[in-house]
Amino acid sequence: MKGEGKMVFKSKLKWVGLVGLVLSAFSLCTHFLLARYTDDEGISQYQSAITIFSWRPMFENADLSSLKPLYRRLWGPVRRLESLHPHANPRGNYAVPVSQTNGYIFVRIRGEFHEIRNSISDVVVISRLLNATLVIPEIQSATSSKGISSQFKSFAYLYNEDQFMAALAKDVNIVKTLPKNLKGARRKKEIPTFNVPHSASPYFYLHHVLPVLNRHSVVELVVSEGGCLQAVLPPHLEDYQRLRCRVAFHALRFRQEVQELATKILSRLRATRRPFIAYDLGITRDVLAYYGCAELFQDVHTELIQHRRAWMLKRGIVKGNLTVNSEDQRHNGSCPLMPEEVGILLRAYGYSWDTVIYVSAREVFGGQKKLIPLHAMFENVVDRTSLTSAWELNKIYGHEPNLVDKYPRPPPSAKEEIKFEAWKTSGPRPRPLPPPPARPKSYNIEGWWGWVAESDNEPETTVMELRTNAHKLLWEAIDYTICVEADVFIPGFDRDGKGHPNFASLVMGHRLYQSAASKTFRLDRKKVVEHMEEIRDHLYEANHTWITSVRRHLRKSIIDGLAEESTKSKSLSFLSFPIPECSCLRPENETLNYSSSPSNPSQFPAGLGVMHPCPSWMNNTISLPNDKETDEDLDDDVTTSQLLFRSSSENHEGDGEEINTKEDTQMEDQEELEGGES
Repeated sequence: MKGEGKMVFKSKLKWVGLVGLVLSAFSLCTHFLLARYTDDEGISQYQSAITIFSWRPMFENADLSSLKPLYRRLWGPVRRLESLHPHANPRGNYAVPVSQTNGYIFVRIRGEFHEIRNSISDVVVISRLLNATLVIPEIQSATSSKGISSQFKSFAYLYNEDQFMAALAKDVNIVKTLPKNLKGARRKKEIPTFNVPHSASPYFYLHHVLPVLNRHSVVELVVSEGGCLQAVLPPHLEDYQRLRCRVAFHALRFRQEVQELATKILSRLRATRRPFIAYDLGITRDVLAYYGCAELFQDVHTELIQHRRAWMLKRGIVKGNLTVNSEDQRHNGSCPLMPEEVGILLRAYGYSWDTVIYVSAREVFGGQKKLIPLHAMFENVVDRTSLTSAWELNKIYGHEPNLVDKYPRPPPSAKEEIKFEAWKTSGPRPRPLPPPPARPKSYNIEGWWGWVAESDNEPETTVMELRTNAHKLLWEAIDYTICVEADVFIPGFDRDGKGHPNFASLVMGHRLYQSAASKTFRLDRKKVVEHMEEIRDHLYEANHTWITSVRRHLRKSIIDGLAEESTKSKSLSFLSFPIPECSCLRPENETLNYSSSPSNPSQFPAGLGVMHPCPSWMNNTISLPNDKETDEDLDDDVTTSQLLFRSSSENHEGDGEEINTKEDTQMEDQEELEGGES
C-alpha cells in the first residue's frame, strides 16, 4: 500500500510540473505575440514610462530667470534679426498648375540626408519649370534591396507622401507612381535617362530635357551629387526660389513615427525647463579625406583617411596631392573643429558646466573617445541614444527581414576539397587533424578596418551595412528636427566630403528662415584656431584678455557670419541661406528701445537684401524688454590667469559664495567666470 501511495504521489507531481510547463510556454508565446503585433498607444506609453534613460541631468541652479542680462546674452534672441520673418508665398503672377502637362518626370536620388533634401527641392522646381508631372522621387538609400522594412516604399521611408503632395498641390502636379504603360517601358529601360550634373542651369533643362520630354512623355533623372539645379537663379525666377522654401520647410515633413520620436526627445529635453545647445560635429571620414586633415588623428584613423583620399583622387572627386600638411589646413580653417575646441569656446563664452548639450552626428569618426573632453567640461552632454530606448528606435525601422548570414562564407575551392578527401583516406590512425576552415573576415565599420593593411580596395558593402545607412537617414531626421528647434546651435564644420554645404548648413538655413533671431554661431574657424594657439601650452587656463577676445568673436560670428554665408554657401546651396527671397521685414514697434545697436536694427536685414514688407497679419507683435549688449557685458573684472575650467566632479556648494553685491551685467558675467563655472 505504501508503494502504491508513493507512485500516486509521484505521478501527481509529474502532472503538476507538466501543467506548469504548459502554462509557462503559453505565457511566453502570448508575450511574444503582443510585443510583435501590438502597436497600441497605451502599450507605447507604458513602454516609454518604464524606460530608464542613461541621462540624469545635474543642475547647479534650478532657477534660471530669462530676465537676467546673463541669460539674454547666452540664450536670448538676436535683436538685430527680430524684424526678419519667414514669408515664402508667391508674390508675383503665379498660376496654378494645369492638368495637361508635358509628361512625367521620374527621379532617382542618391546621397546622404542633406543631398536628398536639396535634390527633392530642386526636382520640384524643375517640374514646375518644365510644366511636367512629378512622380514621387525614389530615394536609392531607402529601397527594399537595402534590407529595410517592406512596409515602406523609398520616399515614404523618410518623408510623409500625403503631406508632400497636399502641400504642393498649387505648385506642381504630383503622382505616386507612373501609369502602367510607362512602368513597363521603364522596366525594359526604354525611357530616356539623364545623369544630371551638379547645379545644372535652367537652360540645360529647357533646351536638353524638355524636347526629350515632349517626344517621349516621360524622362528619368538620376541625381547623385545633391542638388541638380543651380542655387542662384535669375531675378525673373525668384518665385521658384520661394517654391524651394515651401518644399524644404513646409512640404517635406518626416513620416509620423519619426516625427513623433523627435517630438518625444524634444519634450524630454524641455522637461528640465532649461534651454539647450545643439552641436553638430561634422567630423566624417569623407570630410577629413577631402580637406586633407588626416594628421589630426595620430592613430590608425590617419591611414583610413589617407586610403579614402587616394580613392577620391582616382575618381577626380578631389584635386591635389595625396599627402597634405594637415596643420596648415587646420590653420586655414579647412578642418573641422574638434569637440574639445568647441567645448572650450562655449565655456569661455559663459555657458556653465551644467548646460545641456545635444550632440548631433551621423558618424563620430575616431570613436566616442573624441567626445571625452567635451563630457569632462559639460555634465549634461546627450544624444539620441541617451534620450531614447532601443525599443523606441527599433520601432521607427518597422518589421525588417532577418539577415541570417551577415558575412556569407565563400564555397570551398576544389583544391581544398581534394585535400580533405585525401586526409580521410590516408594511412592508419592516429593522424594529425585537418587544418580548420578559414574564418570569414568581418570588419567593424565603427572601429578597426583590417582591410587597410591587406588591400588597396575597400571591402564590398554588405546588406547589413546598407540597412545601417538607411537607418542613418532616420537618425539624421531626428537630429535635424532637434537642431532646428534648439535654443542655440553651433556647428563643428559646414561642408561635406565633396566641398558642398552639409547637414549643419541646412540646419542653419532652416533656422534663419523659421526663426532668424534664434542664436546660431557661424564660427570663423581660422580665427578660432588662432585663439587656440594663443593658449596652446595652458589650454584649460585663460586670462581675462583671451576670454574677452573669444567672447567678442563669438558674438560677432552671429551677425558677421551671415554676410560670409551669403557669399560662400548660398552659391552652392540655396537652402543654406534662403534670404532675402523667402523673408520679409516686419515694421518696427516704436515703443522698443534700440539703443543697444549703433543704428536701427532693421537696417541690417535690409543690408542682406530683405526689403519686402511682411503682410499685415504678421504685424501684431509683443514688445520685448530691451536687451542691451555692449562690450561691458564681455569685459568682466576677472583676475588675470584664472582657472577657466574646473573639474565637474568638484564640490559646487561654494560656487555662489564668491559673488559680490554688484549691480551691473558685469556682476552676472563675473559670477559665471569666477563662481558659476566650476
